Amino acid sequence: MTTTWTNPVTKNFPLQSILDLSQMRLDEATRRLGELIADQEKAAGRMDLLVQYREEYYGRFMAAARDGLSPEQWRNYQTFLTKLDQAIGQAEQMMSQSKQMTAAGQQDWLSKRGKVKAFDTLAARHQARADHDESRREQKSLDEHSTRVHLARFKEEE
Repeated sequence: MTTTWTNPVTKNFPLQSILDLSQMRLDEATRRLGELIADQEKAAGRMDLLVQYREEYYGRFMAAARDGLSPEQWRNYQTFLTKLDQAIGQAEQMMSQSKQMTAAGQQDWLSKRGKVKAFDTLAARHQARADHDESRREQKSLDEHSTRVHLARFKEEE
């Protein structure tokens, strides 16, 4: 007697579409966070360059002042230093805004990661339950088959 083993298709995780959507949103948040971090680094780089250039320009101004400057040259240096200070102030504001946006992006990413982890946990539990149920069905089938074989042998011996 030959028994054909059938493996019933495991029932799909009912929340799989939500898990997939959550994963897509996490991927998008990850991409966006990467962009925000890159923007923050660029803003910091710009500010550092402006500060460095201002220090160098101020050094040139001081060296020129030691050698003597005309009132017009003095005004030109001062005007340009004022513009550099304004640019540094704007760069600081941009950097501050960028830091805030990056922090918000990190919070968004953490939130989305938490949702994906929760759905992953549910999916793992669902799969473990399905695997357990499948194992029980297989064991029951084996037990029934063993019982039939044993009964058949018992009847043949009578």
